Amino acid sequence: MSLLDKVKATSITLTKEIIVVDNNSRDRTKELVSDWIIKNKDVTAKLIVEKIPGKGAAVRSAIKAASGDILIIQDADLEYDPKDYNELLKPILEHKTRVVYGNRLGLKENTTAHILFYLGGRIMTIAGTLIFGKDLKDINTCYKVWDANLTKNVTFEEKGFAFDFAEKTPFFIKALKKKEKKDIALVPIHYYPRTVAQGKKVKWQDGVYGIWAMMKYRFRNI
Repeated sequence: MSLLDKVKATSITLTKEIIVVDNNSRDRTKELVSDWIIKNKDVTAKLIVEKIPGKGAAVRSAIKAASGDILIIQDADLEYDPKDYNELLKPILEHKTRVVYGNRLGLKENTTAHILFYLGGRIMTIAGTLIFGKDLKDINTCYKVWDANLTKNVTFEEKGFAFDFAEKTPFFIKALKKKEKKDIALVPIHYYPRTVAQGKKVKWQDGVYGIWAMMKYRFRNI
């Protein structure tokens, strides 16, 4: 529950709403989160159980359940630091854009767990740049922040990892271009990578499917 403690302890100028999605976990996530919520009644938090497997399905459920004005995706591991929230929120609060992506390559002190993960991320980002026509530096970043109104009443399709970058990214590009002629803002973030032994789940098959999915949604959304 250390991540929930970190999220709660992070001070921001807005009121926080914490939504945790239990997506077919095999540990005691549901029980532990429920206990944490009971013990932390001073913060608005809720637990959702999503039966459909995949990160996309989990995030889609959280989007529907959220009542806030700005949404931030936070992976359950400790690779990303909630202390970056204020910098991520700033471009939106200052009305410079309505979508922000965290950039793990933006800070020199950041490292990578394995060269193959780094190369995979670079290949995906380069492919995304060519397909979407936007250099987002780190398209696979977890930290994607946006004005909740952009996705209100929007139905997404992807159930797996591809939802996070292949389906959402062209949607955001189109939405910003259509409404305000603005771009996705990029903000440097801290990154503390895990190894495969520590639970890193991304496989090469996810990358192959991800590139195909980017092409699919690029022609649908841009």
